[in-house]
Amino acid sequence: MSTPGKTQIVIIGGGAAGLELAAKLGSHYGRKNHDIIMVDCNRTHIWKPLLHEVATGSLDANMDEVGYRSHCHRWGYRYFYGSLAGIDRTNRRVRLAPINDEKGREIIAAHEIRYDYLVLAFGSVTNDFGTPGVAENCFFLDSRGQADRFRDQLLNQCLRVSRTMTDDLQSDARVRIAIVGAGATGVELAAELFNAADALGYYGLEVFDRGRMEVTLIEAGPRILPQLPDRLAAAAQSELETLGVRVLVDTPVVESTPEGMVMRSGDRIDADLQVWAAGVKAKPIAEGLDGLELARSGQVVVRPSLQSTSDDRIFAIGDCAFCKLPQNERPVPPRAQAAHQMAATAFANLKRLMTGKPPVDFVYKDHGSLVSLSRFSTVGTLMGNLVGGRMAVEGRMARFIYLSLYRMHLLAIHGWIKGSALIAVSHVNRIVRPRLKLH
Repeated sequence: MSTPGKTQIVIIGGGAAGLELAAKLGSHYGRKNHDIIMVDCNRTHIWKPLLHEVATGSLDANMDEVGYRSHCHRWGYRYFYGSLAGIDRTNRRVRLAPINDEKGREIIAAHEIRYDYLVLAFGSVTNDFGTPGVAENCFFLDSRGQADRFRDQLLNQCLRVSRTMTDDLQSDARVRIAIVGAGATGVELAAELFNAADALGYYGLEVFDRGRMEVTLIEAGPRILPQLPDRLAAAAQSELETLGVRVLVDTPVVESTPEGMVMRSGDRIDADLQVWAAGVKAKPIAEGLDGLELARSGQVVVRPSLQSTSDDRIFAIGDCAFCKLPQNERPVPPRAQAAHQMAATAFANLKRLMTGKPPVDFVYKDHGSLVSLSRFSTVGTLMGNLVGGRMAVEGRMARFIYLSLYRMHLLAIHGWIKGSALIAVSHVNRIVRPRLKLH
Protein backbone atom coordinates (compact mmCIF):
# COMPACT_ATOMS: atom_id res chain seq x y z
CA MET A 1 0.00 0.00 0.00
CA SER A 2 1.76 3.14 -1.19
CA THR A 3 1.44 6.33 -3.21
CA PRO A 4 3.55 6.23 -6.41
CA GLY A 5 6.01 9.07 -6.88
CA LYS A 6 5.76 10.40 -3.36
CA THR A 7 8.29 10.15 -0.53
CA GLN A 8 6.58 7.88 1.96
CA ILE A 9 7.31 8.26 5.68
CA VAL A 10 5.68 5.67 7.94
CA ILE A 11 5.36 6.25 11.69
CA ILE A 12 4.50 3.24 13.84
CA GLY A 13 2.75 4.43 17.00
CA GLY A 14 0.53 7.37 17.88
CA GLY A 15 1.76 8.13 21.38
CA ALA A 16 3.29 11.42 22.47
CA ALA A 17 6.33 11.03 20.18
CA GLY A 18 4.63 9.53 17.13
CA LEU A 19 1.62 11.85 17.11
CA GLU A 20 3.73 14.98 17.52
CA LEU A 21 6.02 13.88 14.69
CA ALA A 22 3.10 13.06 12.38
CA ALA A 23 1.58 16.50 13.01
CA LYS A 24 4.92 18.23 12.36
CA LEU A 25 5.59 16.33 9.13
CA GLY A 26 2.05 16.63 7.83
CA SER A 27 1.89 20.34 8.57
CA HIS A 28 5.27 21.00 6.95
CA TYR A 29 5.03 18.87 3.81
CA GLY A 30 1.32 18.42 3.17
CA ARG A 31 0.27 15.73 0.69
CA LYS A 32 1.60 17.06 -2.62
CA ASN A 33 5.00 15.33 -2.75
CA HIS A 34 4.99 13.40 0.53
CA ASP A 35 2.79 10.74 2.03
CA ILE A 36 2.98 10.71 5.82
CA ILE A 37 1.35 7.60 7.32
CA MET A 38 0.85 6.96 11.02
CA VAL A 39 -0.14 3.47 12.20
CA ASP A 40 -1.61 2.75 15.63
CA CYS A 41 -3.58 -0.13 17.16
CA ASN A 42 -5.94 2.33 18.87
CA ARG A 43 -8.38 4.77 17.33
CA THR A 44 -7.71 7.55 19.82
CA HIS A 45 -4.78 9.04 21.73
CA ILE A 46 -4.68 9.75 25.45
CA TRP A 47 -1.56 11.18 27.09
CA LYS A 48 -0.07 8.23 28.93
CA PRO A 49 0.89 10.11 32.14
CA LEU A 50 -2.85 10.69 32.67
CA LEU A 51 -3.85 7.02 32.70
CA HIS A 52 -3.78 6.79 36.50
CA GLU A 53 -6.46 9.48 36.57
CA VAL A 54 -8.52 7.59 33.99
CA ALA A 55 -8.16 4.46 36.13
CA THR A 56 -9.69 6.15 39.19
CA GLY A 57 -12.37 8.06 37.29
CA SER A 58 -10.80 11.44 38.08
CA LEU A 59 -10.39 12.08 34.35
CA ASP A 60 -13.00 11.44 31.66
CA ALA A 61 -10.93 10.15 28.76
CA ASN A 62 -13.84 10.74 26.36
CA MET A 63 -13.34 14.47 26.87
CA ASP A 64 -9.53 14.49 26.68
CA GLU A 65 -8.67 11.87 24.05
CA VAL A 66 -7.72 12.76 20.46
CA GLY A 67 -9.37 10.95 17.56
CA TYR A 68 -6.70 10.01 15.03
CA ARG A 69 -8.96 10.27 11.97
CA SER A 70 -10.04 13.85 12.62
CA HIS A 71 -6.52 14.82 13.68
CA CYS A 72 -4.88 13.42 10.53
CA HIS A 73 -7.43 15.20 8.31
CA ARG A 74 -6.51 18.51 9.89
CA TRP A 75 -2.73 18.02 9.91
CA GLY A 76 -2.14 16.48 6.49
CA TYR A 77 -1.10 12.90 7.26
CA ARG A 78 -2.87 9.55 6.88
CA TYR A 79 -3.88 7.26 9.74
CA PHE A 80 -4.06 3.46 9.46
CA TYR A 81 -5.70 1.39 12.16
CA GLY A 82 -3.46 -1.61 12.79
CA SER A 83 -0.48 -3.01 14.65
CA LEU A 84 3.05 -3.75 13.51
CA ALA A 85 3.76 -7.44 12.90
CA GLY A 86 7.24 -7.15 11.40
CA ILE A 87 9.65 -5.33 9.07
CA ASP A 88 11.18 -6.27 5.71
CA ARG A 89 14.23 -4.00 5.54
CA THR A 90 15.43 -5.33 2.18
CA ASN A 91 12.24 -4.32 0.37
CA ARG A 92 11.42 -1.44 2.73
CA ARG A 93 8.09 -2.76 3.85
CA VAL A 94 6.30 -2.90 7.17
CA ARG A 95 3.93 -5.79 7.73
CA LEU A 96 0.71 -5.08 9.61
CA ALA A 97 -1.16 -7.81 11.47
CA PRO A 98 -4.74 -8.68 10.48
CA ILE A 99 -7.53 -6.88 12.32
CA ASN A 100 -10.36 -8.94 13.80
CA ASP A 101 -13.58 -7.92 15.53
CA GLU A 102 -14.63 -9.06 19.02
CA LYS A 103 -15.98 -12.31 17.54
CA GLY A 104 -12.74 -13.12 15.78
CA ARG A 105 -13.99 -12.24 12.31
CA GLU A 106 -11.39 -10.65 10.05
CA ILE A 107 -12.02 -6.99 9.26
CA ILE A 108 -8.76 -6.22 7.45
CA ALA A 109 -6.34 -8.87 6.26
CA ALA A 110 -2.62 -8.72 6.96
CA HIS A 111 -0.97 -6.32 4.54
CA GLU A 112 2.21 -4.37 3.82
CA ILE A 113 3.07 -0.68 3.54
CA ARG A 114 6.04 0.63 1.62
CA TYR A 115 8.31 3.16 3.25
CA ASP A 116 11.17 5.42 2.23
CA TYR A 117 11.75 6.32 5.86
CA LEU A 118 10.40 4.48 8.87
CA VAL A 119 9.99 5.88 12.38
CA LEU A 120 9.36 3.40 15.20
CA ALA A 121 7.42 5.00 18.05
CA PHE A 122 5.40 2.06 19.33
CA GLY A 123 6.09 2.85 22.97
CA SER A 124 6.49 0.61 25.98
CA VAL A 125 4.52 -1.75 28.18
CA THR A 126 4.82 -2.67 31.83
CA ASN A 127 7.57 -5.18 32.58
CA ASP A 128 6.42 -7.97 34.91
CA PHE A 129 9.95 -9.51 34.86
CA GLY A 130 8.37 -12.95 34.46
CA THR A 131 6.99 -12.88 38.01
CA PRO A 132 4.58 -15.84 38.39
CA GLY A 133 0.90 -14.94 38.38
CA VAL A 134 1.31 -11.27 37.52
CA ALA A 135 -0.04 -11.52 33.96
CA GLU A 136 -3.12 -13.43 35.18
CA ASN A 137 -3.97 -11.50 38.37
CA CYS A 138 -2.72 -7.94 38.02
CA PHE A 139 -3.93 -4.82 36.26
CA PHE A 140 -1.52 -2.83 34.11
CA LEU A 141 -1.94 0.82 33.10
CA ASP A 142 -0.48 0.83 29.59
CA SER A 143 -3.61 1.81 27.68
CA ARG A 144 -6.97 3.44 28.08
CA GLY A 145 -8.70 0.06 27.83
CA GLN A 146 -6.71 -1.27 30.79
CA ALA A 147 -7.40 1.88 32.80
CA ASP A 148 -11.12 1.62 32.05
CA ARG A 149 -11.22 -2.00 33.20
CA PHE A 150 -9.52 -1.11 36.46
CA ARG A 151 -11.98 1.72 37.06
CA ASP A 152 -14.93 -0.64 36.53
CA GLN A 153 -13.54 -3.14 39.03
CA LEU A 154 -12.68 -0.38 41.50
CA LEU A 155 -16.25 0.93 41.43
CA ASN A 156 -17.61 -2.60 41.83
CA GLN A 157 -15.47 -3.14 44.92
CA CYS A 158 -16.51 0.21 46.41
CA LEU A 159 -20.16 -0.67 45.80
CA ARG A 160 -19.64 -4.06 47.47
CA VAL A 161 -18.15 -2.48 50.57
CA SER A 162 -20.78 0.25 50.68
CA ARG A 163 -23.57 -2.33 50.52
CA THR A 164 -21.93 -4.41 53.23
CA MET A 165 -21.71 -1.36 55.48
CA THR A 166 -25.35 -0.47 54.81
CA ASP A 167 -26.43 -3.94 55.91
CA ASP A 168 -24.07 -4.02 58.88
CA LEU A 169 -22.94 -0.71 60.36
CA GLN A 170 -20.31 -2.54 62.45
CA SER A 171 -18.69 -4.10 59.39
CA ASP A 172 -14.96 -3.54 58.86
CA ALA A 173 -15.16 -4.22 55.11
CA ARG A 174 -12.43 -2.57 53.05
CA VAL A 175 -11.46 -2.12 49.41
CA ARG A 176 -7.97 -3.63 49.49
CA ILE A 177 -5.61 -2.51 46.73
CA ALA A 178 -1.97 -3.57 46.32
CA ILE A 179 0.28 -1.57 43.98
CA VAL A 180 3.71 -2.94 43.06
CA GLY A 181 6.21 -0.30 41.99
CA ALA A 182 6.75 3.05 43.69
CA GLY A 183 7.82 5.05 40.69
CA ALA A 184 5.70 7.92 39.41
CA THR A 185 2.81 5.73 38.19
CA GLY A 186 2.46 3.74 41.40
CA VAL A 187 2.75 6.76 43.68
CA GLU A 188 0.35 8.90 41.65
CA LEU A 189 -2.21 6.10 41.48
CA ALA A 190 -2.03 5.51 45.24
CA ALA A 191 -2.80 9.18 45.97
CA GLU A 192 -5.49 9.44 43.28
CA LEU A 193 -7.39 6.51 44.83
CA PHE A 194 -8.04 8.58 47.95
CA ASN A 195 -9.24 11.51 45.87
CA ALA A 196 -11.73 9.13 44.24
CA ALA A 197 -12.78 7.74 47.62
CA ASP A 198 -13.53 11.25 48.89
CA ALA A 199 -15.71 11.96 45.86
CA LEU A 200 -17.79 8.78 45.94
CA GLY A 201 -19.94 10.16 48.75
CA TYR A 202 -21.37 12.68 46.28
CA TYR A 203 -22.56 9.93 43.95
CA GLY A 204 -24.75 7.62 45.99
CA LEU A 205 -22.24 5.86 48.27
CA GLU A 206 -23.02 8.02 51.31
CA VAL A 207 -21.55 5.55 53.81
CA PHE A 208 -18.26 5.15 51.91
CA ASP A 209 -15.20 7.25 52.73
CA ARG A 210 -11.42 7.11 52.41
CA GLY A 211 -11.23 5.15 55.66
CA ARG A 212 -12.63 2.20 53.73
CA MET A 213 -9.79 2.34 51.20
CA GLU A 214 -6.83 0.13 52.17
CA VAL A 215 -3.93 0.82 49.79
CA THR A 216 -0.51 -0.84 50.03
CA LEU A 217 2.37 0.46 47.91
CA ILE A 218 5.15 -2.12 47.53
CA GLU A 219 8.66 -1.25 46.33
CA ALA A 220 11.59 -3.65 45.91
CA GLY A 221 14.13 -0.84 46.15
CA PRO A 222 15.29 1.06 49.24
CA ARG A 223 12.88 4.02 48.76
CA ILE A 224 10.04 5.34 46.66
CA LEU A 225 10.51 7.68 43.67
CA PRO A 226 14.16 6.92 42.89
CA GLN A 227 14.18 9.67 40.23
CA LEU A 228 13.74 12.35 42.90
CA PRO A 229 16.16 13.56 45.61
CA ASP A 230 15.91 11.85 48.99
CA ARG A 231 14.21 14.81 50.67
CA LEU A 232 11.41 15.04 48.13
CA ALA A 233 10.89 11.28 48.08
CA ALA A 234 10.62 11.33 51.88
CA ALA A 235 8.11 14.21 51.67
CA ALA A 236 6.03 12.26 49.17
CA GLN A 237 6.09 9.16 51.36
CA SER A 238 5.01 11.21 54.38
CA GLU A 239 2.10 12.64 52.40
CA LEU A 240 1.05 9.18 51.23
CA GLU A 241 1.17 7.79 54.76
CA THR A 242 -0.88 10.73 56.01
CA LEU A 243 -3.53 9.85 53.43
CA GLY A 244 -3.53 6.26 54.67
CA VAL A 245 -1.24 4.47 52.22
CA ARG A 246 0.85 1.67 53.69
CA VAL A 247 4.31 2.02 52.10
CA LEU A 248 6.65 -0.98 52.03
CA VAL A 249 10.21 -0.62 50.72
CA ASP A 250 12.92 -3.27 50.35
CA THR A 251 10.05 -5.69 49.78
CA PRO A 252 10.42 -7.73 46.57
CA VAL A 253 7.31 -9.50 45.28
CA VAL A 254 7.89 -13.06 44.08
CA GLU A 255 4.37 -14.11 43.10
CA SER A 256 0.85 -12.85 42.52
CA THR A 257 -2.09 -15.10 43.42
CA PRO A 258 -5.84 -14.47 43.06
CA GLU A 259 -5.83 -13.60 46.79
CA GLY A 260 -2.92 -11.16 46.78
CA MET A 261 0.84 -10.59 46.59
CA VAL A 262 3.46 -12.96 47.99
CA MET A 263 6.68 -11.38 49.29
CA ARG A 264 10.15 -12.90 49.20
CA SER A 265 9.91 -13.13 52.99
CA GLY A 266 6.91 -15.44 52.59
CA ASP A 267 4.43 -12.85 53.85
CA ARG A 268 1.29 -12.23 51.80
CA ILE A 269 -0.65 -9.03 51.28
CA ASP A 270 -4.30 -9.77 50.59
CA ALA A 271 -5.87 -7.61 47.92
CA ASP A 272 -9.13 -7.29 46.02
CA LEU A 273 -7.33 -5.41 43.24
CA GLN A 274 -3.68 -5.77 42.27
CA VAL A 275 -1.78 -3.29 40.08
CA TRP A 276 1.69 -3.92 38.63
CA ALA A 277 3.59 -0.69 37.90
CA ALA A 278 7.19 -1.86 38.34
CA GLY A 279 9.32 -1.06 35.32
CA VAL A 280 8.80 -0.86 31.56
CA LYS A 281 10.00 -2.64 28.45
CA ALA A 282 9.52 -2.10 24.73
CA LYS A 283 6.29 -3.43 23.29
CA PRO A 284 7.07 -6.85 21.73
CA ILE A 285 6.68 -7.21 17.94
CA ALA A 286 5.33 -10.60 16.85
CA GLU A 287 7.61 -11.23 13.85
CA GLY A 288 10.57 -9.24 15.11
CA LEU A 289 12.34 -6.24 13.62
CA ASP A 290 14.42 -7.90 10.90
CA GLY A 291 17.79 -7.73 12.59
CA LEU A 292 17.65 -4.26 14.12
CA GLU A 293 19.92 -4.06 17.15
CA LEU A 294 17.89 -4.36 20.34
CA ALA A 295 18.74 -3.69 23.97
CA ARG A 296 17.96 -6.20 26.71
CA SER A 297 14.73 -4.28 27.34
CA GLY A 298 13.66 -4.87 23.72
CA GLN A 299 14.20 -1.21 22.81
CA VAL A 300 15.70 -0.34 19.43
CA VAL A 301 19.30 0.82 19.85
CA VAL A 302 19.82 4.15 18.09
CA ARG A 303 22.72 6.45 17.39
CA PRO A 304 22.68 10.03 18.73
CA SER A 305 20.90 11.04 15.49
CA LEU A 306 18.04 8.69 16.55
CA GLN A 307 18.71 6.50 13.51
CA SER A 308 18.93 2.81 14.27
CA THR A 309 22.44 1.40 14.43
CA SER A 310 21.47 -1.12 11.75
CA ASP A 311 19.63 0.98 9.15
CA ASP A 312 19.96 4.70 8.36
CA ARG A 313 16.41 4.88 7.02
CA ILE A 314 14.87 3.67 10.27
CA PHE A 315 14.47 5.92 13.30
CA ALA A 316 13.26 5.06 16.80
CA ILE A 317 11.87 7.65 19.20
CA GLY A 318 10.08 7.68 22.53
CA ASP A 319 9.92 4.78 24.95
CA CYS A 320 10.88 2.16 22.32
CA ALA A 321 14.26 3.83 21.67
CA PHE A 322 17.44 2.94 23.53
CA CYS A 323 19.47 6.13 23.16
CA LYS A 324 22.73 6.40 25.08
CA LEU A 325 24.28 9.76 24.36
CA PRO A 326 28.04 10.46 24.52
CA GLN A 327 29.35 11.25 28.01
CA ASN A 328 26.20 9.76 29.59
CA GLU A 329 26.35 6.56 31.60
CA ARG A 330 22.64 5.81 31.25
CA PRO A 331 20.28 5.93 28.29
CA VAL A 332 17.69 8.68 27.88
CA PRO A 333 14.87 7.84 30.32
CA PRO A 334 11.41 6.83 29.03
CA ARG A 335 9.65 10.08 29.91
CA ALA A 336 7.10 12.26 28.14
CA GLN A 337 9.58 15.14 27.94
CA ALA A 338 12.10 12.87 26.17
CA ALA A 339 9.43 11.76 23.67
CA HIS A 340 8.57 15.37 22.91
CA GLN A 341 12.22 16.32 22.35
CA MET A 342 12.92 13.22 20.25
CA ALA A 343 9.99 14.04 17.96
CA ALA A 344 11.51 17.46 17.27
CA THR A 345 14.95 16.00 16.48
CA ALA A 346 13.53 13.24 14.26
CA PHE A 347 11.55 15.89 12.35
CA ALA A 348 14.70 17.96 11.83
CA ASN A 349 16.77 14.97 10.74
CA LEU A 350 14.18 13.65 8.29
CA LYS A 351 14.13 17.07 6.64
CA ARG A 352 17.93 17.11 6.51
CA LEU A 353 18.21 13.63 5.03
CA MET A 354 15.68 14.42 2.31
CA THR A 355 17.72 17.49 1.28
CA GLY A 356 21.08 15.70 1.34
CA LYS A 357 22.30 17.18 4.62
CA PRO A 358 23.86 15.13 7.44
CA PRO A 359 21.68 14.52 10.51
CA VAL A 360 22.28 16.33 13.79
CA ASP A 361 22.64 14.67 17.18
CA PHE A 362 19.82 14.58 19.68
CA VAL A 363 20.45 16.67 22.80
CA TYR A 364 18.35 15.68 25.78
CA LYS A 365 17.47 18.54 28.09
CA ASP A 366 16.36 17.21 31.45
CA HIS A 367 13.76 19.65 32.73
CA GLY A 368 13.36 17.67 35.93
CA SER A 369 10.73 15.32 37.31
CA LEU A 370 7.35 16.09 38.84
CA VAL A 371 5.07 13.69 40.68
CA SER A 372 1.46 14.60 41.43
CA LEU A 373 -0.19 13.32 44.59
CA SER A 374 -3.59 14.24 43.17
CA ARG A 375 -5.09 17.41 44.69
CA PHE A 376 -3.19 16.77 47.93
CA SER A 377 0.35 17.71 46.86
CA THR A 378 2.92 17.79 44.05
CA VAL A 379 6.68 17.38 44.40
CA GLY A 380 9.59 17.41 42.01
CA THR A 381 12.71 19.01 40.62
CA LEU A 382 13.16 21.49 37.79
CA MET A 383 15.84 22.24 35.21
CA GLY A 384 17.92 19.15 35.91
CA ASN A 385 20.57 19.98 33.30
CA LEU A 386 21.06 23.50 34.64
CA VAL A 387 21.26 22.97 38.37
CA GLY A 388 21.93 19.26 38.68
CA GLY A 389 18.33 18.42 39.53
CA ARG A 390 18.61 20.20 42.89
CA MET A 391 15.98 22.88 42.37
CA ALA A 392 13.15 21.38 44.42
CA VAL A 393 9.56 22.48 43.99
CA GLU A 394 6.53 21.54 46.04
CA GLY A 395 2.96 22.59 46.63
CA ARG A 396 0.96 24.91 44.37
CA MET A 397 3.88 25.94 42.20
CA ALA A 398 4.78 22.31 41.48
CA ARG A 399 1.12 21.51 40.76
CA PHE A 400 0.90 24.41 38.30
CA ILE A 401 4.03 23.26 36.46
CA TYR A 402 2.78 19.65 36.43
CA LEU A 403 -0.46 20.74 34.73
CA SER A 404 1.54 22.90 32.33
CA LEU A 405 3.32 19.81 30.96
CA TYR A 406 0.02 18.46 29.65
CA ARG A 407 -0.90 21.86 28.25
CA MET A 408 2.39 21.91 26.33
CA HIS A 409 1.48 18.52 24.88
CA LEU A 410 -1.91 19.86 23.75
CA LEU A 411 -0.24 22.81 22.04
CA ALA A 412 2.24 20.48 20.32
CA ILE A 413 -0.41 18.21 18.79
CA HIS A 414 -3.19 20.75 18.16
CA GLY A 415 -1.36 24.01 17.48
CA TRP A 416 -1.66 27.27 19.41
CA ILE A 417 -5.23 28.20 18.44
CA LYS A 418 -7.03 24.92 19.05
CA GLY A 419 -4.69 23.94 21.87
CA SER A 420 -5.36 27.19 23.73
CA ALA A 421 -9.10 26.73 23.21
CA LEU A 422 -8.95 23.22 24.67
CA ILE A 423 -7.02 24.48 27.68
CA ALA A 424 -9.70 27.13 28.27
CA VAL A 425 -12.47 24.54 27.91
CA SER A 426 -10.72 22.31 30.46
CA HIS A 427 -11.02 25.05 33.07
CA VAL A 428 -14.77 25.27 32.46
CA ASN A 429 -15.11 21.49 32.57
CA ARG A 430 -13.63 21.41 36.07
CA ILE A 431 -16.69 23.33 37.20
CA VAL A 432 -19.46 21.71 35.12
CA ARG A 433 -18.23 18.11 34.88
CA PRO A 434 -18.76 15.56 37.67
CA ARG A 435 -15.73 14.98 39.91
CA LEU A 436 -15.67 11.32 38.89
CA LYS A 437 -16.46 9.40 35.73
CA LEU A 438 -18.72 6.58 36.92
CA HIS A 439 -19.64 4.91 33.61
